[in-house]
Amino acid sequence: MPSNSLLKNKNFILFLTIRWFYSLAIQSITLTVGWQVYVLTGNPLDLGLIGLAQVLPIFLFILPSGVIADKFDRKSVITLCTIVHLLVAIYLLYYSLGQPDSIWPILAALLVHGTARAMYQPSLNAILPNIVEKKLFPNATAYNSSVGKLGHLIGPLASGIIIAFYDTKVYIFAIFCLGISTLSTFLLKNPKNSNYLKSISLSVVISGFVYVWKTKLILGTMSIDLFAVLFGGIMGMLPIFAIDILKIGPEGLGLLRTMPAVGGVLTGILLTQLPPINNAGKNLIISMIVFGIATTIFALSSILWLSLLMLFIYGSADMVSVYIRQTIIPIITPDDMRGRVGSVHSVATNSSNEIGDLRAGITASFIGIVPSVFIGGVITIGVSLLWSVIFPELKKVKKMENLETKK
Repeated sequence: MPSNSLLKNKNFILFLTIRWFYSLAIQSITLTVGWQVYVLTGNPLDLGLIGLAQVLPIFLFILPSGVIADKFDRKSVITLCTIVHLLVAIYLLYYSLGQPDSIWPILAALLVHGTARAMYQPSLNAILPNIVEKKLFPNATAYNSSVGKLGHLIGPLASGIIIAFYDTKVYIFAIFCLGISTLSTFLLKNPKNSNYLKSISLSVVISGFVYVWKTKLILGTMSIDLFAVLFGGIMGMLPIFAIDILKIGPEGLGLLRTMPAVGGVLTGILLTQLPPINNAGKNLIISMIVFGIATTIFALSSILWLSLLMLFIYGSADMVSVYIRQTIIPIITPDDMRGRVGSVHSVATNSSNEIGDLRAGITASFIGIVPSVFIGGVITIGVSLLWSVIFPELKKVKKMENLETKK
């Protein structure tokens, strides 16, 4: 089976270790900062500012991060970024152990945190196709996505429990995880870029955008997720639901944060054991519609079990979307372009949740959290239906592993 071949690849196992502990740490930091800030100020707009602080660097460095991934050794870039994350976590622990009375030092630290994420993701994503062969790549993507979602599951759950007993000392957990991720990165056998950029010019810098714009399949695949999570994303608003609507405390917040990951992990495990999805483009659109429906029902629910069920479905639908997108885009992108295309893709993968949090936070401050999230879910459904018309290329994708690289 393809799974057995992948699990015998030591470099791939190291890659999954890096991904796992990095995901744990990022989720722990995100949950802890959200809880800390909302307890400190009680203002939903501040949760939106947390999202802005993390996403702004992704937009500022979208061009440089892709060029860096194609110009320099990707392993070195990943290692440096992980060390920066480690230093940020240490600072957040130090600040929280005092008597914090302002969120601005936290936002400043998150700007650095967001910059490291902006540089990290394109290089990490560009390495994976160099580690596994093309015929195994869909299954490798399923494993990669599952490990990331498992971090989304365990990270918030463990962090919520630790917060309940030790408050913001939970940052120690993030520091430990980032230390393991850094060590694993050092041990990774360096998968060299197939063709390093020889020179940098304006045309090279913007070539990722140009390639995505001209390749309509990639444009449609990226943008449907960007807009769906922009309007349907709810993760940053969960502290409000936990405290004000469901009234379940920090342990309950960890549970809410965990349920999308439970759905994602179980779906991802299933995908690792199945052949690649047929009619992938149609299934991508369907998954985004389901994502929007789950968001609308969650917004209206004041019943814990129903809210948890909707978050489970929300995570399952998102996992199908992630699996399809992260398989299609690297396969049809040439290796020497993967960093720059990956940096454009990172807008959807790294920033859409934070932008969605900012959008929801601003809207909630005017009309309330429930109408804000409900309207976002309805718009997500509409966008998904519209994209099936605007990008007919999506519906033409059958077998992902048979896609050809677009030069």
